[in-house]
Amino acid sequence: MTDEFFHLLEFYIHNDAPLSCRIPSKPLPPSVMETEYRVSDDSTQEGALGTQSTMYTPLIIALAGTLQLSHLHVGNYLNLLVHAGPKSVAPGTVDAATAYSVSSHTRNTKITIGDSLSLAFSVRWYPSTTLPPGWSGYGGHIYTSTLVYCFLSAVASAAVCVVYFRGVELPRRLKRYATDRMNGGGRGFGNGGSGYGLPVANGRGGGMGSGYGLGGYGYGGGGKRVD
Repeated sequence: MTDEFFHLLEFYIHNDAPLSCRIPSKPLPPSVMETEYRVSDDSTQEGALGTQSTMYTPLIIALAGTLQLSHLHVGNYLNLLVHAGPKSVAPGTVDAATAYSVSSHTRNTKITIGDSLSLAFSVRWYPSTTLPPGWSGYGGHIYTSTLVYCFLSAVASAAVCVVYFRGVELPRRLKRYATDRMNGGGRGFGNGGSGYGLPVANGRGGGMGSGYGLGGYGYGGGGKRVD
């Protein structure tokens, strides 16, 4: 890492200038396919110094990272996408290519002047210039992992409810019931019968009945019987 290249990296990371290079559009000679793909490129060169030569395809690299006063953090893990030309027009050629850093905040390397810089590329080739459709998941919108997740969620919810009822709610109800059994009493008024006590068979009449009991159960007396 020379001093000049170190400062160039600062421009690249700060997006002041693109990091660009070129890759062969076709197999270059000497090659086993030289006679098939080799053409004179002198008449097809365009731009300064033949930068738009048909024998090469520009490759723009979006290098990401972090600038520091004494060093750089360079995202050295990159995705490289290469599009092949249409088979009906230019079979076996590269039409376009680009590369960009991924997860530059976590997957990077510290660089100072004199260090070496290694870039790791994950390459994907596309058979045409059309991008593939977006991600839709395995098996569409509903697939095995979704069903498993729903099943496990239901089981976990049921388990939580059972544990809460047996560990909290049931003891609370039993305690309240025992307290009522020990301290409770019932008094009621009926029309010819008892309140919270046992009803009187065939009881009618205009008397005022009352009942007493332990824990809500007892025996009650009716009023005057009228036949």
